[in-house]
Amino acid sequence: MAAKSRTRNPVAPARSETGEQGYVYSERGPGPDAALAEDPDGPLVEELTPRELEVLELVSLGLSNKAIGQRLGISEHTVKFHVSSICGKLGVSGRTAAVRAGIRRGLVTL
Repeated sequence: MAAKSRTRNPVAPARSETGEQGYVYSERGPGPDAALAEDPDGPLVEELTPRELEVLELVSLGLSNKAIGQRLGISEHTVKFHVSSICGKLGVSGRTAAVRAGIRRGLVTL
């Protein structure tokens, strides 16, 4: 049986129990988010609700969660929930990517 190939990507400096300095190496491949490669032009997982479209529009204006919450009369926590849901539905992993995907899909106008 062939030896398993080991990818050595230093993650962080570490010390062994004996005090030797070294690195912690990752033997696992890419993290779980790598399977969800961002494809802003791919199919939507689910359509955005009218409220999510409002939130996305305000995110595209550069407003903070707190400012969006104040403008819409909802809590900052609820805004965070909407942003997370938007990212999931658009298949992206952050606010900037969500705005970029929204623009490409015609959901947001600048």
